[in-house]
Amino acid sequence: MTDPRLRHGRASLAVSFFAQGMAFALLVTRIPAIQDRYGISDGLLPVFLAAVPILAGAGSVCTEQLIKRVRPSVVLRFAQPAVLLALLGAGAGDRMWQAALSLGAFGLSVGALDASMNMLGVSLQRTYGRSIMLGFHASYSLGGIGGASLAWVGAHWHLSLLVSYLPVVAVLLPVCVVASRWYVDGEPAAEVAQGAPGAKPVVFRLLLPLCLVMSFAYIGDSTVSNWSAKYLQDTLGSSEQLSTVPYNVYMVTTLLGRAAGDFGVRRFGAVAVVRFGTVLAAAGFGVVALAPGPWVGMAGFTLLGFGLCVIVPQTFAAAGRLFPEASDAAVARLNIFNYVGFLVGSPLVGALGDAWSYRGAMLVPMVLVLLTLVYARSFGSEAARYGGGHERPRTVDVG
Repeated sequence: MTDPRLRHGRASLAVSFFAQGMAFALLVTRIPAIQDRYGISDGLLPVFLAAVPILAGAGSVCTEQLIKRVRPSVVLRFAQPAVLLALLGAGAGDRMWQAALSLGAFGLSVGALDASMNMLGVSLQRTYGRSIMLGFHASYSLGGIGGASLAWVGAHWHLSLLVSYLPVVAVLLPVCVVASRWYVDGEPAAEVAQGAPGAKPVVFRLLLPLCLVMSFAYIGDSTVSNWSAKYLQDTLGSSEQLSTVPYNVYMVTTLLGRAAGDFGVRRFGAVAVVRFGTVLAAAGFGVVALAPGPWVGMAGFTLLGFGLCVIVPQTFAAAGRLFPEASDAAVARLNIFNYVGFLVGSPLVGALGDAWSYRGAMLVPMVLVLLTLVYARSFGSEAARYGGGHERPRTVDVG
């Protein structure tokens, strides 16, 4: 039977992922309202939008240094309230410098939050001895759906940003503070605990394939986030109302895929699941690019959700397996490429769409995602570690 401390740690971390998904969705889905509130010009808006992931990358770098002195659970305990308060600050101000300060604080704290959350997830998975990472990211997707739904309510009823954000922060902040009491940092890998001589620090050359996969996955994700509505309306001729559906469908399929994904990893292994997800995501981009109308296009975005959803959680898990004695540092470095993908993906598709065509532009993330197949073997280190093709549990989870 699983140690109750581990079950509580798993549940509290799921709460953290959920809160982060909701906070991030509330921010990105209300960007037009933030632009209007602060009078940010169209020319200046990309600067603000680019600054957030850049600062998030800096926050992830700082976290790698910080965990040399404190545990990831301590970083997460302080980073999550900082994210929620920064979100509230973005809705409360009315001057440009206040927007810059709030979004800057949001970016830095999100970097620390994303890195520390996934550090705890990887270490807990190692302690469990079987795949549980996809479940945490399913909680994130569920929070994202909730946040996007609340953002729609706020926009539909013309609520101010402060009125939209304040109740959410008022609920999530104390919940996250209380849940943080049960964070579990996990246990060191068995070979490290026994002082095995083969332990190695993070070598970027070995981590690079996973970094590329992370970037490819987020280029695909940012393409859906930023261009699905415009593509459906302008290229496939949908109505404005229908054009809002693909992203919601994408989020729902992401949630469903991640909710079932851990069982797939336990049954077939991480390599097979990542390969299957990669092929499915590439097929989704192909369907989107060739779609004759909006309904076929939405079917393509549905395939994308089911395909892309498994790649990111398994990339974090693979980094932990590759460097078990330095998994926190590996996750922090890998997390930077989350933001690289966001920075590259949206401008790349936009530039290609304007210069060529948006149908053609959809083929570029398809090709990049397909490159994951080249690096799929990087996800298979658990075979050697557990002595077989699939992960073997060290504990029995009954919760």
